[in-house]
Amino acid sequence: MAASWSVMRILYFRHGLKAYKCSRNQNVISTVSPLSYFSTSSTCLKQNKKYEVFQYTVPTKPGEKKDVSVDLPSAYSPQFVEAAWYEWWVEQGFFKPRKTEKSDEKFVLCLPPPNVTGTLHLGHALTCAVQDAIVRWNRMRGLETVWVPGCDHAGIATQVVVEKQLWKESKQTRHDIGREAFLEKVWQWKGSKGDTIYNQMKKMGASLDWSKECFTMDESMCKAVREAFIRLHDEGLIYRSGRLVNWSCHLRSAISDIEVVNEQVEKPTKLKLPGYEKPVTFGEITSFAYPVMGSEEEIVVATTRLETMLGDTAVAVHPEDPRYSDLQGAFVEHPFDGRHIPVITDESVEMNFGTGAVKITPAHDHNDYSMGTRHNLLFINIINDNGEMENVPEQFNGMKRFEAREKVAQMLQEKGLFRGKQPHSLVLPICQRSGDIIEPRIKEQWYIDCAQMTADALQVVDDGSLTLYPEFHNKVWHEFMTSEKSKDWCISRQIWWGHRIPAFKVVLNNKEENSQDMWISAQSHKEAVLKAKEKLSLRDTEFSLVQDEDVLDTWFSSALFPFSVFGWPENTVDLSSYYPNSLLETGNDILFFWVARMVMLGQKLTGQLPFSKVLLHGTLRDSKGRKMSKSLGNVIDPMDVIFGISLKDLQKQVDTLGFDPVEMETAKKGQHKDFPDGIQECGTDALRFGLCSYQFKDPEIRMNIDHVQNYRQFCNKDASKIKEQLHKLELNRLATLKKIEILEKKRRKSQPDMENKIDQLYNKVKSIDGQITDIQSLSI
Repeated sequence: MAASWSVMRILYFRHGLKAYKCSRNQNVISTVSPLSYFSTSSTCLKQNKKYEVFQYTVPTKPGEKKDVSVDLPSAYSPQFVEAAWYEWWVEQGFFKPRKTEKSDEKFVLCLPPPNVTGTLHLGHALTCAVQDAIVRWNRMRGLETVWVPGCDHAGIATQVVVEKQLWKESKQTRHDIGREAFLEKVWQWKGSKGDTIYNQMKKMGASLDWSKECFTMDESMCKAVREAFIRLHDEGLIYRSGRLVNWSCHLRSAISDIEVVNEQVEKPTKLKLPGYEKPVTFGEITSFAYPVMGSEEEIVVATTRLETMLGDTAVAVHPEDPRYSDLQGAFVEHPFDGRHIPVITDESVEMNFGTGAVKITPAHDHNDYSMGTRHNLLFINIINDNGEMENVPEQFNGMKRFEAREKVAQMLQEKGLFRGKQPHSLVLPICQRSGDIIEPRIKEQWYIDCAQMTADALQVVDDGSLTLYPEFHNKVWHEFMTSEKSKDWCISRQIWWGHRIPAFKVVLNNKEENSQDMWISAQSHKEAVLKAKEKLSLRDTEFSLVQDEDVLDTWFSSALFPFSVFGWPENTVDLSSYYPNSLLETGNDILFFWVARMVMLGQKLTGQLPFSKVLLHGTLRDSKGRKMSKSLGNVIDPMDVIFGISLKDLQKQVDTLGFDPVEMETAKKGQHKDFPDGIQECGTDALRFGLCSYQFKDPEIRMNIDHVQNYRQFCNKDASKIKEQLHKLELNRLATLKKIEILEKKRRKSQPDMENKIDQLYNKVKSIDGQITDIQSLSI
């Protein structure tokens, strides 16, 4: 499909769609439908069949048109067919918006910017293939078409990669070298990556307008991010608050829900965690007793996180539980620090689970946080940013949290309060970036009040202003927009790489007056000084400003993409011409993390929907239905499908991922099972053809490489038919030239009536030559 698009375009514009279809059906390929040729689940291809690879060796400078007069190779070879076309397409400006008779109609689409941290995978290839088909069709219809490429700075993901590299090279952390030096290393790393991702997109034939390429840390994008924050902060929609967040102790940062992987643990399981020499056991529940004060009774509670009992501030029972009716309002004594802990009642407690009594740690559990808020309980932070114990009795202070878990169990046994341990299934929240266990912690963070924006986003779907395809996503959208998760959005991250929050804390020189935090948001320190003086009626000598160290959640800058890429907040020609976008096409897994937030901030900051239609494709999984994961060895680089790769080289890729020996062995075993003979060269056309042939709007798509290889077989059949047609045309041409030769002899014998017949035959030869050229363009 990639190489043939250029010829399709020529035929379409030269002869119209009807003539293009006739030419395609009659002169180019057989009438065999590729979809009837094999099924989506077909595995009939023999993996051990080796294809011969032919290279296109005609010297061709980048941007020069490919020489289509050369002989075809003896067998179909994608590398021969697909070579040299893309650079010529770009040089000819085929991918730039063009004014046409339909210039009042535009089609605008933004490619979801992939993370700068690595190479594209088959999920990205699916997005490119689907979007490119849509874009090229609208371009062929004569619409002024814009498809915008970009790349995301991927705050946490990028920082993790560079930190690992820094440690590997010099045994230093980012804190050892400081913020400015670390950011310089990140930019160096980004520069060393070059245009790897963009080159992959080009190899996949994506007809993107490269003149509009952007990076989310470009200065124009940074200005847009700062402006968005300032407007929302000045309006009071961005505020600071101390709440429970997902905290990664290894990264020392809050992270978003999408960066938390919830792993089901069914039985006691040892996991290797960053910062721990020994594996830590999960999948157990421990019971212990709290002595009731002024009584011989005790209340037994159970927990999967025993270390958190050091921060317990209540024991809760159901108000109608008869076992504890006489203990409601009583107190139990904490065994390590003697604190008096109240026994409270709450209807959320499940009487039939365990003993019917639960320990409450409001500062380190989401459910307990809600209960603590309802009952005005004490909130005690017992785990610091690094995952070490704090605000606890001396014998536990400074211990790592999971080492403290063992110490607590030991001391409970010594005090006779330990009541046993048993297997217990649980869901373990794991940081996707570091492999650390998420610790719920109360931290002061920046939030966006999303109440009105979510109501507006719900309304546009209900009234049809925004259309979601497939339609079943309307129900999902409604459920999310009315849930607790959609209310307020934590947008601050405690890392260094990203958009630094443009907020400046006002520090009054008279320390006695610094009783309340005051923040000014501005594009620069100079602007912040002016705003502070005006807003707070201060003189220069009365205060100083300190900019917040945190950066913004990557999804904040991504939410501005449909309009920031065209120059917002400036009223640019591109912004007025190409915003709103016509369509958003993306994966259904980021419907809320990205799509909903683009809708909310687009409406709030521009007064318009960023797009009127959303097309969502399913999540790409492997042939067994498993999530694509490097640790399983089933993440595939599209280039490995296009060019082919041996099993040996696939496994060399695993060696570069920094896995521990167990993970590395698991990944390699997975590769050996799935690709025992490696991956055969399939080419761009077969890859795109295969990806587009799936029911991509299904919630999940099971990707089988055999399916792509079957489409390579179809391309081979297509090429064979083309060679057959070329042979027929050449025979026809030779026969016609033979007739001309005979007629020329007759004309020389004074037969003037031969002139018209000769002219007709020359025209026939010219027509045949044109057909041969078109078919060669399609084939080479």
